[in-house]
Amino acid sequence: MTGARTAPPPTRAGEASAGDLQRPRAVVMVRPHHFRPNPLTAQDNGFQAPVPSLDDVAAAAHAEVTAAAAALERHGVRVHLFEDLAADRPDSVFCNNWFTTHHDGTVVVYPMHAANRRRERRQDVLDALCAHYGVTRVVDLAADVPPGRALEGTGAMVLDHVHRVAYVCRSRRTDERLLRRFCDEVGYRPFAFDAYDRGRPIYHTNVLMAVGATAAVVGADLLPDPDQRRALLRSLADGGREVVLLDRTEIRSFGGNCLELAGTEPLLALSATARRALRPRTLAHLEQHVQLLPLDIPVLELAGGSVRCMLAGIHLPRGGGTSSAGQVTP
Repeated sequence: MTGARTAPPPTRAGEASAGDLQRPRAVVMVRPHHFRPNPLTAQDNGFQAPVPSLDDVAAAAHAEVTAAAAALERHGVRVHLFEDLAADRPDSVFCNNWFTTHHDGTVVVYPMHAANRRRERRQDVLDALCAHYGVTRVVDLAADVPPGRALEGTGAMVLDHVHRVAYVCRSRRTDERLLRRFCDEVGYRPFAFDAYDRGRPIYHTNVLMAVGATAAVVGADLLPDPDQRRALLRSLADGGREVVLLDRTEIRSFGGNCLELAGTEPLLALSATARRALRPRTLAHLEQHVQLLPLDIPVLELAGGSVRCMLAGIHLPRGGGTSSAGQVTP
């Protein structure tokens, strides 16, 4: 069930703790007004579900985001909520895919694979980050990148901010040249592997695994190569975390698509779907580390993503930085 647990490295005076580094205290969310499952992403997203009717889907998704944001704020997480009134951005609720933030003040912007997802990048979001946090630079990895090459943020990468590792499941959403550029820019080490569900590559790493401050969850059985599987589990355990193994049913129910947050206490934000699917043994291990916060988002999950995909964690230092991000446009 679990890998060997080792103590996390000691924290010296003046250094941030593992919790401070790994758990964001604030998130960006986007509330869509025209949500619908994206036909362009269904080609490789095996987690998308058919929608019998689009009637009321947008209104239901709007209500789910509203309720989720309110629940996070009640539990002490700061939510920067942006409206999306555009009708041509069906996946805009999954804002973690087009940008990431980092403790040194860096914001990184990414190229998306589907053409209609490239419209999700928003200057107002970047400018708001600059106004409220200590942004020192914006790195645009999408500049001059031809169509077909993509690195979809913390969908494609699960980041260990403590040990500076980027875990990546290979798919067409993850260009390894862009991954190397990201790692060079922010000082991370890439850890790439292969995972499959029903014979198809897992489209995003963040449906397979999540890394918290003291625990990590992973669907290791979906890695067919035993050497890769052992190496991944060893890397997670060597980081001082308890490794909690998820089975295929838990993964298919978005059990791996969760995010640890720093609220009034350490929280694990996940969907109500995922919470219902977690086995008692899984719950017992997780509840030793965090309080579980289930969010009810069944309509949003029809698009093949869940709670983690909705939350762009803010890891930036506090205080205003640059007055503007500069013009970073689709």
